[in-house]
Amino acid sequence: MSDFEHAPVLLKEICSMAQDKSCVVDCTVGGGGHAAAFTGMGVSVLGIDRDRDALEVARQRLGDSAELYQGTFDSPGAMEQISHFGPDFVLMDLGVSSWHLDSDERGFSFREKVRLDMRMDETAELDASTVLNSYAESDLERVFRDYGDERKARALARTVVRRRARAAFKTSDDLVGAIRATLGPRSGPPEFARLFQAVRIEVNSELFQLAESLPRLLEALQPGGILAVISYHSGEDRIVKHTFAEWASRCVCPPTIPICSCRGEALGERITRKPVTASPEECEVNPRARSAKLRGFRKRDK
Repeated sequence: MSDFEHAPVLLKEICSMAQDKSCVVDCTVGGGGHAAAFTGMGVSVLGIDRDRDALEVARQRLGDSAELYQGTFDSPGAMEQISHFGPDFVLMDLGVSSWHLDSDERGFSFREKVRLDMRMDETAELDASTVLNSYAESDLERVFRDYGDERKARALARTVVRRRARAAFKTSDDLVGAIRATLGPRSGPPEFARLFQAVRIEVNSELFQLAESLPRLLEALQPGGILAVISYHSGEDRIVKHTFAEWASRCVCPPTIPICSCRGEALGERITRKPVTASPEECEVNPRARSAKLRGFRKRDK
């Protein structure tokens, strides 16, 4: 859900992928930047987002030019809407939007005294403070290690558990303090961003939802349709890369099996062998575009 207007390389690439398509699903419509580009191309658009505030912004921007649905893109209701829509192009722009990060009320930022929340869906039960105050030390270690690529994940988890015994984690200052106590006083915005992102991914089950939804989205695509994904986290990109590679393989049987017993044919082809990334000029204007990686897959024609 990035600011698409600040990523012209990605915009041009996605518009090129969507050229000659008639029905587009934007699985993370956010404020409607992508959808506006698609409706400007004269295609029918279905926009999905779990965040009601995001959908209201998109609704004001798009008017009646797009259908909008509230829910996670992997929910049964969303998948039913997508299948009924019959898309020939599906876009997933993962991560969190700039206006989410810039809104202290939503609790994503590590700015001072911001309430720890990080829920993309404000009706969800699990929020950042619950993760930090109730997770077992081993689970906190997993979050910091797997989602934050933190070498001192165990020590950080131990610090959080020790500190919450004295006072519950309520604001960004509490987590920043735990990070600095573990990684040292020189730790700063790069470390804060990485570890706050790790908690956010856990709160919103982002990697699980991505892995579960990709096969279902491919199934919903029309023959010859394209699935495009913009990721911002190494875990996200790894899932997309490996999934697309497997789909593009004729045989996925283990090497120990002498005779192929799987599908025996590729499900389509990768459009992007290497991910498309933002240009240095774009990153200078919008530093959040540095980690953006776009990959595309074309479903086989039947």
